[in-house]
Amino acid sequence: MTGCGHKQPQVVYAPPPPVLAPPPASAPAPSSLPPAVSSPTGPVADSQMDAEYVATHSPVWTESGMASWYGPPYHNHMGANGKIFDQNMVSAAHRTLPMGSLIKVTNMSTGQSAVMRVTDRGPFVPGRVLDLSEGAAKEVGVWRPGTANVRIDVYETPKPMDEGGRWCVQIGAFTHEKEALRLEEHLERKYQTANVIEFTGPTGHWVRIRPANDDRERAVEIAHELKPVEGDAYLVRLD
Repeated sequence: MTGCGHKQPQVVYAPPPPVLAPPPASAPAPSSLPPAVSSPTGPVADSQMDAEYVATHSPVWTESGMASWYGPPYHNHMGANGKIFDQNMVSAAHRTLPMGSLIKVTNMSTGQSAVMRVTDRGPFVPGRVLDLSEGAAKEVGVWRPGTANVRIDVYETPKPMDEGGRWCVQIGAFTHEKEALRLEEHLERKYQTANVIEFTGPTGHWVRIRPANDDRERAVEIAHELKPVEGDAYLVRLD
């Protein structure tokens, strides 16, 4: 992801989405939502059905935070959803929302918005909650500045947000493979019941800890236990 390079090691705990909560009081009722794809500043989606769904429903959960965008060198590589990532499509990466979740992203500074699906995992940078594809970043007004404060309205999730799921802890990224392999060996000794793997991505080497049965509670415990010298740690949902 953009800016994913390993800087100062620290533990970053990103908790899973909380139990579904009603949208903010300021959220418009379904009858007053703007028509789908009605103007350059209205919601834009690859699927007209997704845009129509957002235009006729209220969000089930809302999150705010800093968003960035990513493209090369991830373009035409396999995404976390098992499909080839196209940087020109309108999509997003989130660490904990179920894969395939339908969201609307709004730039809090400009009001620009777009409707999209979560198709990837990230961002793996402290202080950021969402990574937009280049196409989505242009729709939401994040492309030129690089980052922006956004509101993420969740409208539909293929799986529950507040229970179940398959979880892991991801650490990195490391510029040199030897560093990642050294950490992998250390964590294998520390977490003997977990599956620890090292893998190479477009921007460096990563280490992933998958607890037995990909259990969320154990993944949360591991994220808390990791020491700063072990690298930037992120709680990640796999499904």
